[in-house]
Amino acid sequence: MSVLIYLIPAALLLGAVGLAAFLWSLKSGQFDDMDGAAARILLDDDPANDNGSQPRSEDAAKRDDKRDGAGHA
Repeated sequence: MSVLIYLIPAALLLGAVGLAAFLWSLKSGQFDDMDGAAARILLDDDPANDNGSQPRSEDAAKRDDKRDGAGHA
């Protein structure tokens, strides 16, 4: 029974932390546009190259150069 002295405040503290995190997410706008985020995955933002593959970003090209050793000056 003496364990309840520790468990009850711990449970209340964890509940308060969860409630605070939820209220912060509401205030910061995490749940403002639920339908837009669901439909955004279906949109095709990047046009395909001539060969049908997705275009590479400059960052991806730099990473590949560094991995191959070609990025050294």
